[in-house]
Amino acid sequence: MTETSSVHAQSHTAGASSSAPPAETTVRRLALGLSTGALAWSAVSFVYGFDPAAETGIKITDLGGLAFQFGAWSLLAIMVRTRATGVSRVARAMLQVERVLLALAMAWSVSHAFLPAQRDSVWMGILDAFWPLSMLGMFVIGVKVALSGRWRGAARFWPLVAESWVVVTLPAMAILGTSVSDVVGAAHLLVGYTTLGLIIAFRPELVRRED
Repeated sequence: MTETSSVHAQSHTAGASSSAPPAETTVRRLALGLSTGALAWSAVSFVYGFDPAAETGIKITDLGGLAFQFGAWSLLAIMVRTRATGVSRVARAMLQVERVLLALAMAWSVSHAFLPAQRDSVWMGILDAFWPLSMLGMFVIGVKVALSGRWRGAARFWPLVAESWVVVTLPAMAILGTSVSDVVGAAHLLVGYTTLGLIIAFRPELVRRED
């Protein structure tokens, strides 16, 4: 009986540990990483736009985009640890798929910045597709976070605001041209991702919950 009770106690402890919310300091650190990355890309985009012609501008915007991608990776880390999209297998898998898309988009950012001779290559073109795919994936995740209701208050709905970047900026580019869409996209980063990071950093309890 004693041995059986010990096994049950260990099992209960392991389960509680695996479902424990991340520490507030961890959430704040990751959230500020999101805000910093989004702010960096926004600032660079206000100066150079999203598609500069000069080599210096290309490198700086690529690296600014990479900073944002690291911030988005931090956001995904918070979402994974808090099960922001839900507790089902499909809901958790969404975040892992997005991590793959984002990792490939990050590979493009680094390659495009430092391998200018390869910018017209086939493999670079394939990697390039993962930039918009990763942003579309974030939009889908934003919808799922709002629907799942695991995050509360502003943190529940602001991911949808932030992650609507791709569905706001790309149509603006097609309809209004790059000069307008550059401003729209850069401003959206401030309103969306930068603000989302600050919301979570200052109110980490909105995303932390016991399961």
